[in-house]
Amino acid sequence: MKRLALIAALASLIIPEAAMAQQRACITPPEAEAMTLVAMPDILRETGRVCGARLPANSLIRGNGTLISKYEASADQAWPTARAAIVKLSDPTVDTLLQSDYARPLLTSLLVPFIVGRIGLEDCGTIDRLVTQLAPLPPRNMAAVIVTALQYLKSEKARGRQAAVPDLPLCPNGNR
Repeated sequence: MKRLALIAALASLIIPEAAMAQQRACITPPEAEAMTLVAMPDILRETGRVCGARLPANSLIRGNGTLISKYEASADQAWPTARAAIVKLSDPTVDTLLQSDYARPLLTSLLVPFIVGRIGLEDCGTIDRLVTQLAPLPPRNMAAVIVTALQYLKSEKARGRQAAVPDLPLCPNGNR
């Protein structure tokens, strides 16, 4: 029963409307970067699975895990900041649930298919090129590039331009 309650509570956290309903709370770029770092190993793993047949055998995404292992260590370090950001977006009482050993894998298992499920197979080559070009960066820098790109796309969408970006609760100008 505890697992069911944990699953229900954590599932509600990844629904953008639930996060936005919390008095318009927002996360700062460092918090968004921590959340990105926590999800990156699973995002890369799942992207490799989805795009595997479309990519050459020597693709980093299809690789032997060296890229993913680089992100796993950073994900572990980023989890406390990411957890605090999730609590900030939801309810302080959820912090107790997030301290469970099940919380982080459950969150990423719910979130990653939502993100990777948006990948068009025709985009796999471009994604592979981007990952290859950005791979030399430290994981924190890669997360910062992703968050900066999302901030830019969000500002373009706010100006009425076509931008396929989720309505992320990023603080304007990195404040709060």
